[in-house]
Amino acid sequence: MDKDLLDRAHALAEENFLAGSGPGGQNANKVATEVQLRVNIYALRLSPPVFARLRELAGSKLTTAGDLLITARQHRTQDANRSLARQRLEEMLEAAHQRPKQRAKSRVNRVGKTQRLKAKKVRSDVKSKRGKVNRSDW
Repeated sequence: MDKDLLDRAHALAEENFLAGSGPGGQNANKVATEVQLRVNIYALRLSPPVFARLRELAGSKLTTAGDLLITARQHRTQDANRSLARQRLEEMLEAAHQRPKQRAKSRVNRVGKTQRLKAKKVRSDVKSKRGKVNRSDW
């Protein structure tokens, strides 16, 4: 991931400060320390696969308008919560740029295939003998 994208994301980010719940006791009631970071992911100009992975990662944090909402309220100060929210944004963008590993198809050799088919035949015989017994079978 390039630094240009991070700079663009930080420039587009809008911050709102809320008086949220969390640590701080009486301080939490008086001071707006909770940070809500809002970034429009359409404005980031991501490539389609990265955009799709980001939408998947964001989940319920993504609004219908395409805004990614990140909330931080763990710390007692605005500055600490602001840096935490920006760090979460960077981590999410970094995770979206990671390509998932391609699954390697498993291959069964000839011996394994014949053993599997033999085992299926044995199970089939066992199950076929569970049915109702005819008088002609006596």
